[in-house]
Amino acid sequence: MIKPTESELEVLQILWETGGSTVRFVNDKLNEHREVGYTTTLKIMQLMHEKGLLNRDDSERSHLYTAQYSREVAQKTFLDRLTETVFGGSAMRLVMQALGNRKTSTSELDEIKKLIEQIEKEKGGNQ
Repeated sequence: MIKPTESELEVLQILWETGGSTVRFVNDKLNEHREVGYTTTLKIMQLMHEKGLLNRDDSERSHLYTAQYSREVAQKTFLDRLTETVFGGSAMRLVMQALGNRKTSTSELDEIKKLIEQIEKEKGGNQ
């Protein structure tokens, strides 16, 4: 089960964007938003490797870290867990809360409509 902490999620976001990075690069990116010591970043990434969240290539002097799971796999896992634990398994409650709490652009609403139409077509074909 993928259960990263908030700090680990920050690291994963960077690695998903870059495809793989050194501790130094990740630390530099984290420091663009808040001050984080190099040794703190190193320890977080070492723990993530031990937990199975990161892969580490130590064939070079500077170890290269990559995410063990794709962003899509992590999003699905988190969303499933969130839907079950916070919204009682109701996708409708989740979507209603998400749409009610944010300003949704016209293009986002168009994409949501397309997704609903696609789901309806798939459900209609399976009945």
